[in-house]
Amino acid sequence: MDAAPLAARVTRIATLVAGLPALPPDDGSRYSPRRLTVSWLLEAESVHTEIAHARDLGAFLDWCNRERLDPLTARPTDLAQFKVWRGAGTGGTPAAASTVARALASISSWYTHLVANTDGGVTRNPVAAVKRPPVNRHTSTTAGLTLDEVDALLAAADAQAGARAAAAGRTPTGQARYLAALRDRALLRLLADLGLRISEALDRDLGDLSNNAGHRTLRFVGKGGVHRERPLTPHSLQALDEYLAARAAAAGTTADRLSGPIFATTGAGGDGRLAEPNIFMTLRRLARIAGIASADRLSPHSLRHAFATGAREAGIALEDVQDAMGHADPRTTRRYDRDRHNLDRDPAFVLGARRASRRSGNQR
Repeated sequence: MDAAPLAARVTRIATLVAGLPALPPDDGSRYSPRRLTVSWLLEAESVHTEIAHARDLGAFLDWCNRERLDPLTARPTDLAQFKVWRGAGTGGTPAAASTVARALASISSWYTHLVANTDGGVTRNPVAAVKRPPVNRHTSTTAGLTLDEVDALLAAADAQAGARAAAAGRTPTGQARYLAALRDRALLRLLADLGLRISEALDRDLGDLSNNAGHRTLRFVGKGGVHRERPLTPHSLQALDEYLAARAAAAGTTADRLSGPIFATTGAGGDGRLAEPNIFMTLRRLARIAGIASADRLSPHSLRHAFATGAREAGIALEDVQDAMGHADPRTTRRYDRDRHNLDRDPAFVLGARRASRRSGNQR
């Protein structure tokens, strides 16, 4: 990461940690709990993980504050009580087992970091003795999309860009709305065509666009810090090139001279990094326009699921889909394949057809 973005990230995380309750004030030492919390968040493998860690730790420290509990001396029984409280959810809606398990994993990671770095200041990880709620690793609760629904969603993004084109040159607001439509169209195509995680797309800078073996490619850091490179499809490239050309024209330059994030905000300066919540709202709004019944439950991850299912429906080998999605374990890839329970894919049909063929041959 370049020095400027890293400095901005450190400042952002430090500000967040300074506002967390239940921890002692920063005493200025290198290994104070607050400074170690900053370093822990900086070590997150992605911005998405960092945000999840910060949210889970914040919820835990809020709970400690209400319980008048010092988190640095908490015992396993305290964490067991937090688990029950977190599972109860808010507004009378219980939290999913996966949500509670993720929260405990985040807090456990934080305690492990403190134990390793406080030289006896924190002596144990109380989460280690707490039983985690069972989570079904073979299914996913992400709302799915059929391939027809993906096509309808992308068509709605196309229509939005077309509708805003006429007003693009009339006012600064019209220009910003048109650029946003082109950007959203390019991003949704990229997510649908490559099955990327949303963080893998939003964290990319223009310098991550490259060429390799006759393909224009996107380089990125996947889960686990693995450096990867994927080819861009003509479908995605068309939308991406149109967006970057329009963005460059608005900035009075050329596309090859642009810098900053690939998917930028359209406000003052027009070069801020697009935030993940914006994509949720855009995706659901376009899905409603497209008439998709599950619109209000969709997330960018729904397009990743659709990518896996579509690839398997097309007969692409599981290991190739696994490689494309960056999964270390093929069982993870199978979770994304919503068509795997399709009865038409049951091996019994193939074996039965072969048995019939053998019997027919023996009778001749």
